Amino acid sequence: MTSQQLTEQILAKHSFLCVGLDVDLEKIPPHLLQEEDPIFAFNKAIIDATAELCVAYKPNTAFYEAYGLKGWQALQKTIDYLNAEYPDHFTIADAKRGDIGNTSTRYAKAFFESMNFDSVTVAPYMGRDSVEPFLQFEGKYVILLALTSNAGAFEFQTLSVGDQSLYQQVIETASTWENADRLMYVVGATKAEHLAVIRQKLPNQFLLIPGVGAQGGSLTEVCKYGMTDNVGLLVNSSRGIIYASSGEDFATAAAAKAADLQQQMATVLHGV
Repeated sequence: MTSQQLTEQILAKHSFLCVGLDVDLEKIPPHLLQEEDPIFAFNKAIIDATAELCVAYKPNTAFYEAYGLKGWQALQKTIDYLNAEYPDHFTIADAKRGDIGNTSTRYAKAFFESMNFDSVTVAPYMGRDSVEPFLQFEGKYVILLALTSNAGAFEFQTLSVGDQSLYQQVIETASTWENADRLMYVVGATKAEHLAVIRQKLPNQFLLIPGVGAQGGSLTEVCKYGMTDNVGLLVNSSRGIIYASSGEDFATAAAAKAADLQQQMATVLHGV
């Protein structure tokens, strides 16, 4: 999927919503635990209920790794289902990988070739040679951690480096890397006041915005400071959607939460 195709999907659906598939067996409805694969059963129901309301899905791989082989199998079944039944949705492996040289190449092969995700989140701390191997894969995207939504982000990411913050230096430097046009960036919704500065450095790239919903980020503030003429935003909500109900109506409840966000997004887009 190209960024242009992603924009077309956003405009067609009046939505820039990404649904995070962070599956915790302690939180899913109890009746699903009787299924042969409870994780995939949960994901499939959530996907089917929300597909018309969103343009992207983002499984956080930690929630699958925690269950060993069965978790990885459920993740593979989930991405296979998305690619087969909803190929127009952008898929994000929220893996936060990052290592040098051939190790990064292997990580990239795992998510881009073996699992066939459209994109993967990558940590920039080790620099150019830990990220560029991911950028060698045609038609795939790296979503670089720039300014994250957690409280600890201030411990490092906003430290001064010369006359700017470290996260600003990361963005500026990454923009010079080979195939930097395949970069997107993570910017937390809880850091919306920084978006205006980020947009000065990144006028065209897509930003993945976690933190709306359960973490308290404001969609209005994100759109005010982060939206471009081509939208340029993917706003993620995970717990606020997928755990809207712990009963047998969980998929319907998830759809209702997704619809609420989609309607807010449609209102914004109609004003652009």
